[in-house]
Amino acid sequence: MFHLDRQVGCVLLKKILRRPALLLLPAALAFALVLSFFSSSPPAVTASASNTNWGLSFQKKGEAPVGNATSEYLAGYNARYLGNTQQKTIYLTFDCGFENGCTAPILDALKKHNAKATFFVVGNYLETAPELVQRMAKEGHIVGNHTYHHPDMSQIADLDSFRKELTAVEEKYKEITKEEMKKYYRPPQGKFSESNLEQARTLGYQTIFWSLAYVDWYTDKQPSPQEAYDKLLPRIHPGAIVLLHSTSQTNADILDELLTKWEDMGYTFGTLDELSA
Repeated sequence: MFHLDRQVGCVLLKKILRRPALLLLPAALAFALVLSFFSSSPPAVTASASNTNWGLSFQKKGEAPVGNATSEYLAGYNARYLGNTQQKTIYLTFDCGFENGCTAPILDALKKHNAKATFFVVGNYLETAPELVQRMAKEGHIVGNHTYHHPDMSQIADLDSFRKELTAVEEKYKEITKEEMKKYYRPPQGKFSESNLEQARTLGYQTIFWSLAYVDWYTDKQPSPQEAYDKLLPRIHPGAIVLLHSTSQTNADILDELLTKWEDMGYTFGTLDELSA
C-alpha cells in the first residue's frame, strides 16, 4: 500500500467514480473508502505487529542480506544485525549453550589470528565451564548475555521477568571474572518482539542479531567442512555480524582455515565495542 495525501486521494476519487461499478455506491461511502485506502501508512516492519523469528534473505553474492526488520527500525531500539556495509570488517560472535570440548580450539584459532569475538553465554555455560569464561575475558573477548535459561523471550511480557533472565547471567559472570558484564544481548533462537527490543533497551542493552549464519548447531548432524565453506564463503559481506555455535565440532575444526580464507578475501575482524563506538 502506498501513502498518499488527501489531495491526491480526491483526484483519484473523481476518476474512480466515473467507473459504473462505483456509481452504485453513495458518494460519501465511496469517498470514505478511497481516503481510508490511500491515507494509511504501511507498518515499519513485521516485527512491530507480533512476535517474530529473526530471518534473512540473501539477494546477491558478497552483499549484505535483507533482514525481516530494517537497520533503521532496529536502531530505534538500540539493536542491530549489521555493521558498516562499506567496510570489509567481520564481527565474530558465538552462541554458547553448553560446553562439549569445542571452545578451546575455537579460542586457539582466534588467538592465532588475533581476532576478538563475542561469546553469548547462558547460565548452564557459566555454571559448567567457568574456566573457559575466564579465558575468554583474559584473552580480550567480549562475553555477552544469552539469558540464563534460554527461554523464548518473546513470550515474556513483563519487564521484571525479562530483567531476571539477564541479571542472573550478569551476576554469575561477575562472580566468575570479578568484572562487570558488557551490555550486549542476543535473543535465544532469534525470537523477539517489539516489546522485547524495548525491554532490552530500557535495561541498557544493545540487542545483537546477525547477518550470516548456517546450520551448525545439531551436534549429531554436523556439516562437513566443505558444506560449511559453501555457506560461509560466498555469503560473507562487508559489515557482517557472523553467528557460529561453540558446540560445533566443524567450527572447531575449520575456524583457523576459515579465518585465513576470509583474510585472503581482504577482510579484517572487529569487535562489537568498535561497532558500537
